[in-house]
Amino acid sequence: MLDLVLPLECGGCGAPATRWCDACATELVVRPDEPHLISPRIDPGVPVFALGRYAGARRQAILALKEHGRGDLVTPLAGALATGMHRLLSWGMVDTPLTIVPAPTRRLAARRRGGDPVTRIATVAVAGHPDIGVVQALRMRALARDSVGLGSAAREHNIAGRVVLRRQRPHTDVVIVDDIVTTGATARESARMLRAAGLRVAGVLAVAAA
Repeated sequence: MLDLVLPLECGGCGAPATRWCDACATELVVRPDEPHLISPRIDPGVPVFALGRYAGARRQAILALKEHGRGDLVTPLAGALATGMHRLLSWGMVDTPLTIVPAPTRRLAARRRGGDPVTRIATVAVAGHPDIGVVQALRMRALARDSVGLGSAAREHNIAGRVVLRRQRPHTDVVIVDDIVTTGATARESARMLRAAGLRVAGVLAVAAA
């Protein structure tokens, strides 16, 4: 009866009567050799890792969270991110103490989405970890366009000079976290600003690579 009043559907495949089905949960599982090191078209100057391709259930879950207010999908996406972060730690790619810095987003987009989804995912992913914190150290200046649909050159031009530091800054090594790495333009500008502030950027970790 509740499903008739408040229809449920899987955030990954649209299957009825469930928020997140077993098949989509399996698709989001981080395999033993993941996250993979990737090479974005625009080199951020630091290692970039991705948990998987921006396709299937991963893509649909990210879109549902960002564009359709599916806050219930923070948990499965954060679970995948937490596993990916643990792998980087166990492989010696990063070390603690560590600060996760969410990639910056446009203020208008964050307001429309009820908050920054990347920050929400990152915060849940490391909740309770004594040596990893989350600091929103970066913000996007006004006038930056939504990057959806832009090519590499246009994305780079759109982002250049528009990522700035907030007053609150990390005091440890940093990993930049994003939901999607497309061209690498945002990652490069984010890393550049953090390094200019004297911080060591150990790498970038994305939920998906487009």
